Amino acid sequence: MKEKVEEVIDKDIRPALMRDGGNIALVDVEEDKGIVKVQLLGACGGCPMSQLTLTMVVEQHLRRKIPEVKKVIPV
Repeated sequence: MKEKVEEVIDKDIRPALMRDGGNIALVDVEEDKGIVKVQLLGACGGCPMSQLTLTMVVEQHLRRKIPEVKKVIPV
């Protein structure tokens, strides 16, 4: 599952964040629980909208593409 998550982040999510001066790093994937741990970087790291970006963009996109993903949390 980690490879799938990395692929979706690299192909779909990272380019969108980079257009706004941000980035994302995959920290860990707990496959047994469906939890993906990420770190928002750049402009996204200090943005007041980062929690919204995390849930409405990152989590929803990953869950849509990879049904095994249950939750995305920041670290």
